[in-house]
Amino acid sequence: MSKPALTLTFKCTKCAKPVTLYLQKTTACSHITPYQGWCKCGQLMRHATGDKDAVASFVDSMDPLWSHHHHHHH
Repeated sequence: MSKPALTLTFKCTKCAKPVTLYLQKTTACSHITPYQGWCKCGQLMRHATGDKDAVASFVDSMDPLWSHHHHHHH
């Protein structure tokens, strides 16, 4: 098993500066390897590798407390 990279670099979607995304240690889901980082312009950048559907739900979700599990409030 190769270990995932600790950081990835992407161009910001807003200002096109390079943004360093850090591997999220608290993986929200075992199916994916999530990365997240903030650009200097304030844009939150996300990326993930792994299961396609899980990645899509992670990247599409702008919730900073994203998790693959649904929390039910009683």
